[in-house]
Amino acid sequence: MDEQRARGGPPQWWRHGPASPDRWEGGWPWRSTVLVTVFVLAGSNFAAQGQQGERAELDLFARALLLVAAGSLLWRKRYPVAVVFGTAGAVMVYLGAGYPYGPVLITVALACFSAVVDGHRRAAWTAMGMLWAGHVLVAHWLFRWLPPSGDSAVSWGEEIVVATWVVAIAAVSELFRVRREQWARERAERAEAARRRADEERLRIARELHDVLAHSISVINVQAGVGLALLDTDPEQARTALTTIKDQSKEALGEVRQVLDTLRAPGAAPRTPAPGLDRLPELVEQAASAGLTVDVEGEPPRLGPGTDLAAFRIVQEALTNVVRHSGSRCARVHLAHDAGVLRLRVDDDGPATGDDAGGSGNGLAGMRERAAALGGTIEAGPRPDGGFRVLAVLPLSASAGASAAPQQEDR
Repeated sequence: MDEQRARGGPPQWWRHGPASPDRWEGGWPWRSTVLVTVFVLAGSNFAAQGQQGERAELDLFARALLLVAAGSLLWRKRYPVAVVFGTAGAVMVYLGAGYPYGPVLITVALACFSAVVDGHRRAAWTAMGMLWAGHVLVAHWLFRWLPPSGDSAVSWGEEIVVATWVVAIAAVSELFRVRREQWARERAERAEAARRRADEERLRIARELHDVLAHSISVINVQAGVGLALLDTDPEQARTALTTIKDQSKEALGEVRQVLDTLRAPGAAPRTPAPGLDRLPELVEQAASAGLTVDVEGEPPRLGPGTDLAAFRIVQEALTNVVRHSGSRCARVHLAHDAGVLRLRVDDDGPATGDDAGGSGNGLAGMRERAAALGGTIEAGPRPDGGFRVLAVLPLSASAGASAAPQQEDR
């Protein structure tokens, strides 16, 4: 709000809509109704002095009609149709009895406004039309038998003014109704956009945590098994396994801390750069410490930060799946790029061990989400000659928001 004022732009309520009247008056428009009632009574007394001799004097019946017309506005939020017809009827009786023109017409305007804004357009237009038709009937025919005595017919010029006033009220009400609907749509769109951003951020953080923890814990699990097996027979090798566990857990903690920092300070610049394919040798080394030999073919092209991170996480998750799910101790990573796309292929010779190590298939789902967010695709499944293959096709120029085609299910 302060920033908007500093820029000199329109106030916040004009762009996003005013606060609900219920918020101000507790669901019942007491204050506005009291103010309107006082204004109508006082203004009618003043108008009666100016029209003395031309219109009938205000008596007890006239003041009762003024109270009915103004007081019924208290229910205009709950029963807008009844109120607009009630005020129009009370004003029609007031004018037909020859009482002075004045602010009593404001009550009909407010009732019509509330009815139109609440969506009861036909009722509002009907009530206003009936009021105008009744006024024409009284002013040009019934005036002979109605007070005040000696009254003459109203000129058609004045009748046109009254008709213009009726149309103007209805038109302003329609304009405000349209604007209110626009405000409601804008608020709903902003709320939906905020929910969508929150969901996307939640999924992004979930993918990052899954990829970091799944890979690191898989390596730690393998090295812990090696350390336990060799603790008595080969203490030096066991020490090496424990050192790998220490280094891997330290790296995992650092990456988890970086992800969690984005929750504490949304939008802040990361303290360390996001990983990319330039760290592929580290993945190969970590896989080797878990007993997996990885052969890398091809060189990655220059990639944007988003594509580079997605490619790194896809290779990381694919190698983690080989460690956890495959009986093969050898994997191949092939990198190629042509026609504006990067092709990542990770193969292993299998067979599947059937041991998911606590997995739930979220790894391949996360890969597909990453690829889909960039406008790419993921194909994952058994190879015809045995083993398993993950093939990722990512555009070098990512188009966010593109959707990926459905692929095979996680194994």
